[in-house]
Amino acid sequence: MSMRLGTDPDASDDGLMTEMNTTPLIDVMLVLLVMLIITIPIQLHSVNMNFSQSPANAPKTKPQIIKIDINASNQIVWNAEVLADKAALQVKLDELARASASNAEQPEIHIKPSDSAKYDNVAAVLAAAQRSGFKKIGIVSLTP
Repeated sequence: MSMRLGTDPDASDDGLMTEMNTTPLIDVMLVLLVMLIITIPIQLHSVNMNFSQSPANAPKTKPQIIKIDINASNQIVWNAEVLADKAALQVKLDELARASASNAEQPEIHIKPSDSAKYDNVAAVLAAAQRSGFKKIGIVSLTP
């Protein structure tokens, strides 16, 4: 039902009301909203995951780690041995790739640049390792 709250002195009480009665529409919308809230299933906030209990995925042997450092004077250091230039690094990487071709597991390459090392030297070491076919290449950083 609707009510007319104000009185207009020019309007007669016998006239038709031309405004739409919105009260039933609001009632229907509220009923539909309550029904929607009731019928929505309860959401679970957890995900069930099944992990395997077997240690089959654990590595059987520790992988070989090659440490390549780039010091502040932009010298390349291979396992504590200073290399002459980038060509010597490429030769060492190619020899290691040939030696590990028969092995099932590739060695890991850990590159540790100094804070003041130039980026192009770090990029050259990364590119040389990639050209040799290594897949396990990582950059080691001590800063958090």
